[in-house]
Amino acid sequence: MRIFVVLIGLLFASGASAEDSPTSLYVRVNQVGYRSSDQKIAVAFSSNQLPGSFRVLKVEDGEIVHRGVIKPLPGERWGAFDNHAELDFSKVKQPGKYFVQIGDAKSFAFAISADAYAQLPDQLLEFMRQQRCGYNPWLDAVCHSFDGRTAFGPMTNGTFLDCDGGWHDAGDLLKYLLTSGNATAQMLLAFQLQKDKSVFSDRCNALGQATLNGIPDILDEAKWGLDWMLKLHPAPDQLFHQIADDRDHSGWRLPQNETVDYGWGKGKERVVYFADGKPQGLKEYKSESTGVANLAGRYAAAMALAYQTWKDDPRMKAFAEKCLFAGREVYELGLAKEGVQQGNSYGAPYRYAETTWADDMEWGAAELFRATGEKRFLKDAKRYAELANTDNWMGKEQTGHYQYYPFMNVGHFRFYDLVDKKFQKILAGYYREGIEQCVEMSKKNPYRAGVPFIWCSNNLMTALATQCLLYERMTGDTTYREFASKQYDWLLGRNPWGTSMFTDIPDGGEFPVDVHLMPNKLLKRTVRGGLVDGPVYERIFKSLKGVSITEPDPFALFQDERAVYHDDIKDYSSNEPTMDGTASAILLWALFD
Repeated sequence: MRIFVVLIGLLFASGASAEDSPTSLYVRVNQVGYRSSDQKIAVAFSSNQLPGSFRVLKVEDGEIVHRGVIKPLPGERWGAFDNHAELDFSKVKQPGKYFVQIGDAKSFAFAISADAYAQLPDQLLEFMRQQRCGYNPWLDAVCHSFDGRTAFGPMTNGTFLDCDGGWHDAGDLLKYLLTSGNATAQMLLAFQLQKDKSVFSDRCNALGQATLNGIPDILDEAKWGLDWMLKLHPAPDQLFHQIADDRDHSGWRLPQNETVDYGWGKGKERVVYFADGKPQGLKEYKSESTGVANLAGRYAAAMALAYQTWKDDPRMKAFAEKCLFAGREVYELGLAKEGVQQGNSYGAPYRYAETTWADDMEWGAAELFRATGEKRFLKDAKRYAELANTDNWMGKEQTGHYQYYPFMNVGHFRFYDLVDKKFQKILAGYYREGIEQCVEMSKKNPYRAGVPFIWCSNNLMTALATQCLLYERMTGDTTYREFASKQYDWLLGRNPWGTSMFTDIPDGGEFPVDVHLMPNKLLKRTVRGGLVDGPVYERIFKSLKGVSITEPDPFALFQDERAVYHDDIKDYSSNEPTMDGTASAILLWALFD
């Protein structure tokens, strides 16, 4: 059991741990830090009345650089604590390492610098490489080389199809086009939108090994996804969407030591599902699929972004053209079968139950226009933008699992500068309406977190912060800058539990350790950069099959019926890192120039 004297640090003159005393005072900050120009607002809370002032001090010598007045948040409660306040130290701009202090209570140390977030995209790529299927550089081993044999496709069921590669989805070993298409496209967009390309380092080769190859690692990782996606489209009228199913959930093993039998022998071929746009399931649980446009739109966006990235590189021109050709073909499949292809389950009721698709086709059309200049894609994008409108999770207390994936409509942003000012106002209005709904929701908690705490709430938090930043890029309107900062600050430690939501980030801070990830458990190794699912409503934690915790909860005082989080391997609802959430966070951090 971890004691907060060690992990949250600093407790207080009494020497009591957080588990022993609900009267202690706590300070929560963004543990990575802040840029000089950022708004910097910490949260303090206690069961007793809070003092009236706070200080900011240098780590190196304890010099006081700022004295501030505490701003109480009347009537705010969370867990065992009835007194909350905000501490605004935005006036501290000088680069350096600091901490916030109230009486004897201190925050974690944090940095202030112009490039506070510059290292994060590359750090998150470490987790992406650890999730690779086929050759895995983190394990230095080959896994799932027999993937796979078909189901529901035009060929005879059980026909071999080479689907080697891609990424394992999360703590399990499944692979989905549903999530991988989005992850690939968002990493390519991250590279394109970051003006300073030097932010993306070259530390690894194409296989993810620690050898330089003259290519930014983010592009190596995106190409890993593209290569796999091309395999899922073996013919003009064919698209496959999922490898393996919940039969995968059969015990702890390393990927290269696969034991599951999908009908062709233990550890051999796994099932590969064809995207036919119809309900699927090999057992009692069936999806509610209605088409393939969600997959097709994101696929087209990724392939068109690949073309935009490499079309002028003589070494990569042929690959770029191959991607564009595939993107065009799959986009046509989406036009022909508008609707959603959901994930497939086998023996359990859980699946990726996406219901939206117009946003994906808008994104695909916008990227295809950028790649080709063909005006028909502009016409399509406008129709899909109007269909997508504000159809999303924002402002809702509850949704289905991945119902509104990919959690924000990148298409509105990518279409914005391609249309006239009248339609730009409409697109900006869609973004603004969603953000405003989240602003209203944020008033229900002292951290001003604007998302519902459903499964994968950290993905929603990432999407909300990203939408705010993209809205500001679109319009120049800085209205939501402070609100956005409170969302991404939450991900980096400004939350009730005082923990970053990324594994091994930051150095010297509090971050998830006991995550629901098989290599971590079996090899006793940690990997940096994985975004965990995040806090969930207490009722969700109590309702899911197989979810529990293995030890007395060191976060017990900070839990609330509105949200619980456990740094515990048995809680896959809140502490399982996901590949697609991590990729989306790469885009978020790349937006900071």
